[in-house]
Amino acid sequence: MWVSLTEHRSSVTEFILLGFSISPGTTPLLFLAFLMIYLLIILGNSLITVLICLDSHLHTPMYFFIGTLSMLDLGYTTTTVPQMLAHLASQKKTISFTSCVAQMYIFLVLGITESWLFAIMSIDRYVAICHPLRYKVIMSPRLCGVMVIFCGLWGVTSAFVYTIFAMRLPYCGPNKINHFFCEVPAVLKLACADTSVNDRVDFILGFSVILIPLSLILIIYINIFIAILKIRSAQGQMKAFSTCASHITVVTMFCVPAMVMYMKPGSKSSPEDDKKLALFYNVISAFLNPIIYSLRNKDVKRAFLKVIGVGRAPE
Repeated sequence: MWVSLTEHRSSVTEFILLGFSISPGTTPLLFLAFLMIYLLIILGNSLITVLICLDSHLHTPMYFFIGTLSMLDLGYTTTTVPQMLAHLASQKKTISFTSCVAQMYIFLVLGITESWLFAIMSIDRYVAICHPLRYKVIMSPRLCGVMVIFCGLWGVTSAFVYTIFAMRLPYCGPNKINHFFCEVPAVLKLACADTSVNDRVDFILGFSVILIPLSLILIIYINIFIAILKIRSAQGQMKAFSTCASHITVVTMFCVPAMVMYMKPGSKSSPEDDKKLALFYNVISAFLNPIIYSLRNKDVKRAFLKVIGVGRAPE
């Protein structure tokens, strides 16, 4: 039996995850689709991480951050997708109170860390384009390591506040979560108390974990685009734009749905819309990130062909 984290009258020892609203006949197809996507997430992100570790040409700040992003993607999809697959394959859809809290916290840690990592990656692109001659000096291995540690510590701290404010509430009645994993907004709907304070806390923390990184990214990219427009050759401009396009794409896929999810009042949220948003920034973005960073990236292609012994990728 679970002993409540606080002295409130919590009596729920387990939750039921309702998952997706689909007919039983489509469940096997959904299971196969998510299983294939999850396996491709593991394959794609693991491959990028391994290539960056093995190929010395990829031992640069940009690929260090991309490798970190791949590991974060692996982490937070593994926090949610295997359980979702297990629930699709069986009639038992329960999760213990303890496991729900753990899943909530780990997912938030990794997600918030990734949000700030995107801001750090934009700084890397700014230095590479605006100060190319000093790039290696400014973006030293020590500074890159410190910035990633900062992202992780911010994630650990912010996730702790999110989780504590969510679990301090009493859960004494319904235990059916209309979601496919224990996400804070979905769990708060079951609390036997007023959640207006949580809405304010979530909105305030949303500034620190989503809006501030997004604002920083926006400011940096305005300066990057100004610098690019000063480049005289069209080829140079296109090359500079292409180095930013992948980052802008993955930031949009991850941060915009997350911002909509966590910064709107709980009373205005729709369970079905929330599930779609969560699916997008939890699963789809992790699936597409390796594709976005590798399909048009000659360095990654060259490293892959080198590892499998084919030789160099064509220029």
